[in-house]
Amino acid sequence: MQISAAMVKELREKTGAGIMDAKRALEEVEGNMEKAAQIIAQQGLARAEKKTDRQASQGLVEPYIHGGGRIGAMVEINCETDFVARTPDFQGLAHDIAMQIAALNPQYVTADEIPEDVLAAKTEEAGSKDVAVKQLALLSQEFIKDSSTTIEELIKDHIAKLGENIVVRRFSRFELGETQENNDESDS
Repeated sequence: MQISAAMVKELREKTGAGIMDAKRALEEVEGNMEKAAQIIAQQGLARAEKKTDRQASQGLVEPYIHGGGRIGAMVEINCETDFVARTPDFQGLAHDIAMQIAALNPQYVTADEIPEDVLAAKTEEAGSKDVAVKQLALLSQEFIKDSSTTIEELIKDHIAKLGENIVVRRFSRFELGETQENNDESDS
């Protein structure tokens, strides 16, 4: 099958892949757009795994205010270069993560950060360790805009698309009327 420039362009727009990667994927599956997109996604995730050790010291702090000023969140999200930090894709990711924090009030960035006593108490309250981890750890939570993916998977997709390591460094969440005692529990 002949792979047209329009097909390559469509796949690139859908996946963010480079021209040659899109063309190779389409050739491999004889023009099947769905299968080509899956190949691109698999390749991107493999590349994303390789980038997780790279230092991410650029980025931005993204605020999100919800409910007419009743709830606010700020997240520091880092990447490798200021060039990527200024892209709409990276800024959109930061905005979505800040919104996630405001909506679901995670307490920690990763499951590894949860102290055993906190996890044990939350597990007893939630009835399951998996549910407790999803409530406490940001990266383990289902993305509020698409419950078929987690925040960690969303970040990996952006690593693959943008070609740089991306790390959620820290966050804070504030809710009007919340006492300092409750606020200390939610700081990461």
